[in-house]
Amino acid sequence: MTTHHQILIIGGGNAGISVAAQLLRANKQLDIAIMEPGDKHYYMPAWTLVGGGVFDMNNTIRNEADVMPKHTTWIKEFVASFQPEQNQVTTRNGNTFTYDVLIVAAGIQMNWHLVKGLPETLGKNGVTSNYHKDYAPYTWECFQSLKDGDTALFTAPSTPVRCGGAPQKIMYLAGDYCKKNKINAHIEFTSGGGVIFGIKKYADELMKLVKDYKIALSFKHDLIAIDAPNRVAPSNGTAPDGSTSPRHTQYPKLHVVPPQSAPEFIKASPLADANGWVDVDKYTLQHTKFKNIFSLGDVTNTPNAKTGAAIRKQAPVLVKNLLSFLKSQPLAAQYSGYGSCPLVAGYGKLILAEFGYDNKVMETFPFDQSKPRWTMYFLKKYILPWLYWHKILKGQM
Repeated sequence: MTTHHQILIIGGGNAGISVAAQLLRANKQLDIAIMEPGDKHYYMPAWTLVGGGVFDMNNTIRNEADVMPKHTTWIKEFVASFQPEQNQVTTRNGNTFTYDVLIVAAGIQMNWHLVKGLPETLGKNGVTSNYHKDYAPYTWECFQSLKDGDTALFTAPSTPVRCGGAPQKIMYLAGDYCKKNKINAHIEFTSGGGVIFGIKKYADELMKLVKDYKIALSFKHDLIAIDAPNRVAPSNGTAPDGSTSPRHTQYPKLHVVPPQSAPEFIKASPLADANGWVDVDKYTLQHTKFKNIFSLGDVTNTPNAKTGAAIRKQAPVLVKNLLSFLKSQPLAAQYSGYGSCPLVAGYGKLILAEFGYDNKVMETFPFDQSKPRWTMYFLKKYILPWLYWHKILKGQM
């Protein structure tokens, strides 16, 4: 087994695979290894539609071996620690691998355990989450069993999350489902954040949906526990003066988005900033201290939305800068902070929010994307999944 590689990539998800593919398209002679312990690869953006009953979970899953770029070495091990001064990574198996350049694309960690009682009741008793492959189909079961008078509670944590709009997307589908089926259910959104969306243009349109679906909003409240026997969800709220106040919401149906963070092996490493994320220059994606380390995707501390669309714009920047680094040239490529949030507004309609650093709106199409459109829903349901499997993972966009 070769233990030294010119480029070592940590993570075989969207970020790791697409960067490897783009690097090889630029230079087939590069020696690239990808450290990824998992057997399966997932297209997670479709899990909202799975939860809404309009997408097959099986179509979001591929074998990792089938998406691994040709001419790369697959190291099927878990990272235990980094030794960047020695250009070295140690695995849980006790093996060490060295590199000339390291790319960290380790994704984000779901902290289910931080909500007391959640791991024990998830996937039953009306408690579900589209953030886990095993439970997104159960969300649809929960939809189908909604009755008049039921409370359907949707939560979002105050931590950064993968796809910040996902906690709301499934809620709007629930509202539309109840409206179409004449179910008089009470829908409530409890969020650790302070606003419905950070950009006013899109927030104004989302508030119209909230009104249309008669959704009750509660901000600055983090779900802290689940009392499954009594169907109660306690949350802690933070007032402007910093004081906290508990709330107890009864639910027959509860969709939970867990608190999230960088993976433990990243948080404990010399690569992390004070909050545990990989510390990179937000424009070049080069590590602030270790110049032969680059990072992209959800694991970084770049102040952008943690979405697949962000990765699509980060990947070519990282590739150009890494190739320049190998040639001892200046890093000229810069990431704009672009992110996209396809906000499902109901069945057959979608708001396509696109924005960069400082919440600068960066829309693609020649019309107002804040308005719900069936064309944008078609893009999410049919076009983007095809592009992911056939273009993005192959380094072609």
